[in-house]
Amino acid sequence: MNQAFASRFAKSMFLSVIGLAVLSFIGTRMFTHVDLNLYGYMVGTIIFLGGFFYRFIAWGERPPTKIIIKKGIKLLFRKSTPKTSVEQLATYRFIWNRGIYRWTQHIMMGWGVILSCLVTFPLVFGWMYFTMDENGMYNIILMGIQILTVPADGLIANFSYNALNISATMVIIGVCMALYRRLKNMQARAEQKFLYDFLPLYMLLFISITGLALTFSNVFLHGFGHPVMSLIHQWSVIITLIYLPFGKLAHIPFRPLSVFARNYREHYMEAAPKQCKVCGNEFVSVEQSNDVIDVLQTNHIQFQTEDGHHLAELCLPCRRKYRMAQFSGFPTHEVKVKEANQNAKG
Repeated sequence: MNQAFASRFAKSMFLSVIGLAVLSFIGTRMFTHVDLNLYGYMVGTIIFLGGFFYRFIAWGERPPTKIIIKKGIKLLFRKSTPKTSVEQLATYRFIWNRGIYRWTQHIMMGWGVILSCLVTFPLVFGWMYFTMDENGMYNIILMGIQILTVPADGLIANFSYNALNISATMVIIGVCMALYRRLKNMQARAEQKFLYDFLPLYMLLFISITGLALTFSNVFLHGFGHPVMSLIHQWSVIITLIYLPFGKLAHIPFRPLSVFARNYREHYMEAAPKQCKVCGNEFVSVEQSNDVIDVLQTNHIQFQTEDGHHLAELCLPCRRKYRMAQFSGFPTHEVKVKEANQNAKG
């Protein structure tokens, strides 16, 4: 089968588009429930998938990534995987250590984007749609099956109407918090670049504001300006989808692989921790240290010290001290003093 395609990217993209077409065929009952108003979003999503597979395959071909993916799959069924998945993908526990402000910011942006995707993508590909009965009952159809019938003026129906408004509000709050921090925090300001760090936030903000503007036009202006605002919103979404795999926002679809990395570190650290060759502190696992050495050798990179140790066998503080010693001539890597942030969390 691989010989029928020019590359892995071509095969992955072809199979994905075929899969989407099959799911849409089933969900729309042989394409009898297709909303042509969402056609632009569908095209943007397919282009996004192409960019995502290109970026993911290019990233996955790197030697370090191959190790994480290969060993992460083997460790996927650890007992701790459900807990790790919740902490990494749902509660963002790893960000909590950096402060409640940054945690709230990520919760708002992360879950706002996830909620909007859970609503938008099924609608775009026809996997989910809604119908209204003459008796005022609201039907939710998923993959051609009527899964729920509720009163049109009830709580569940109103949540369905406003799910995207809720997600847009969450994203706006999260983006504003991120912008405030990046503009006020001097360290953040020194490290940020407009195109890489600020532009993605402005794009998310623009999408959310134009989405809320559509609701405002329908509810308070009786549809005035709706066609123009609908096009503006649609184009903002499409451009963001096309840009997403190639910018900073790419970490959103890549985020689930953090579970692989966490399992990799925890499993091998429990099995055989590695002691630093200088200070004797345990800092990584023997497996991870050996993997780093192997990857560097694969790329023809040598980090051998004069004492015969590899830098991957030194903990981070001792590694810093060793580098300082090479520049200063003073053997700082032999000084038995811990750095103030050696055990910092976050």
